[in-house]
Amino acid sequence: GKPQSPPLLPVILHGELILTMISRASPVFKQMASAPGRMFFRGFAESTKKSVKSLTQADVAGKVVFLRADLNVPVTKEGEVKVTDDTRIVSSIPTIKELQSLGAKTVVTSHMGRPKGKINERMRLAPIAEVMAQRLGSPVTAVDDCIGDSVKQVCQSMQSGDVVLLENLRFHAGETKNEEAFSAQLASDTGAMVYVNDAFGTAHRAHSSTAGIVEQIKASHPGAPAVSGLLLEKEIAFLHSAVTSPVRPFAAIVGGAKVSTKITVLESLMDKCEKVLVSGGMIFTFLKARGHGIGSSIVENECLELAAKLEETAKAKGVELLLPTDVVIADRFDSDANTDVVSVENIPDGWMGLDHGPETCALFRSALSDCKTVVWNGPMGAFEMEKFANGTNDLAACLAELTTAKGATTIVGGGDSVAAVKKCGLEDQLSHISTGGGASLEMLEGKILPGVAALDDK
Repeated sequence: GKPQSPPLLPVILHGELILTMISRASPVFKQMASAPGRMFFRGFAESTKKSVKSLTQADVAGKVVFLRADLNVPVTKEGEVKVTDDTRIVSSIPTIKELQSLGAKTVVTSHMGRPKGKINERMRLAPIAEVMAQRLGSPVTAVDDCIGDSVKQVCQSMQSGDVVLLENLRFHAGETKNEEAFSAQLASDTGAMVYVNDAFGTAHRAHSSTAGIVEQIKASHPGAPAVSGLLLEKEIAFLHSAVTSPVRPFAAIVGGAKVSTKITVLESLMDKCEKVLVSGGMIFTFLKARGHGIGSSIVENECLELAAKLEETAKAKGVELLLPTDVVIADRFDSDANTDVVSVENIPDGWMGLDHGPETCALFRSALSDCKTVVWNGPMGAFEMEKFANGTNDLAACLAELTTAKGATTIVGGGDSVAAVKKCGLEDQLSHISTGGGASLEMLEGKILPGVAALDDK
């Protein structure tokens, strides 16, 4: 008879049925059958790019694999350079272990900070190699450059299963310029024959390590695999599903200081969402456009017409656009400032809004209560200061409750909003914490990310 389909195939093709069945069979699979689980499986099935899971030993055993990771971690500002948060290092480990299991010679690369093409001693990756080795449970060799003779020597002496970490890519100006010569040298000096991208945070940039090198490897080794790592695959799965086939009602929460940086994502989300909640410093541009006084709050006067137009667009499309009704105001931008809570229509001169108020917290909770998919980007206020963190903290708690109690899919993207969630200790209670602020925004806008476009199609 005909050969049977592999076990994974029916899970992907008939995910709704299979997930329902296995959730009844075993509590272990209940999370897989929840809304976040269904979204992940649907996103995985719909993603058009190959991942590291498609690689075989024949593809990589004994070969150098160029792994672009995101190891842009925070470090101490003074004294000996030490990693202060190893989240991104830990996130890279599963892909590295997967490659090790296949017998690859894994050459890990990353940027750190913005050295602007020059060597910055506090942005070297050697301290990261030490932490990576601890988390990986095997040696990681740090190299003092990402191209040149030292790289050639180390890569040529690698054995299957070895892991090497090259120096900060952005010590060379050619990286961010996607210079062909730099891309070619990255490929030739490492001897890479396979490419893996696991750095979602830079996938929206057409840099040498995310785009240019792929062309070089494929030119030297026709048919060479170029695939996503496990972390990038997860990002694509969740965000792709959120954009293309969310479980509804679908709400988006957009915060941050400036309307100008979120114009396109707001416009795009209005084509996809039933509800869009806006807060953060950008609301004062909307409020001024409505004719309200905003005191000394931050405002983009050049975006007043745009703010008014966005409200008109939402109304025309039947999208519920919610702005705060009350704000926490301060007489100065300081943690020791005098504060008060007032209606958005009654902000006095000389005072600035730095968070939304308790009435708005209740309004937002009510609006989100029936939502099955929620995407959040940007803080609700100056959350770094405790006096102005309640709006952001309450929203994080609300999303955690939606996820754990109601099975909603909740996705958080953007450095500040992710930092806020972690500060609350709620990251494990949300469906997905995106590692890329700009990349997640562009994907939600429906844009094609250069770092993803460079990978092999299924």
